Amino acid sequence: MALSNMLRRLKQWSATPQGRRTMDQARRAAADPRNRARAQRFLARLRAPRR
Repeated sequence: MALSNMLRRLKQWSATPQGRRTMDQARRAAADPRNRARAQRFLARLRAPRR
């Protein structure tokens, strides 16, 4: 699937009630300091050099 097609479908989905509800849940989760710290630790592990 082309990237532009996928972005178009995501945009359409985000306009639905379910999409808006999911986006709101994601915003609230991203605002939680514990979740931010968890995400930062996860990204640090991904960026660490492999042994």
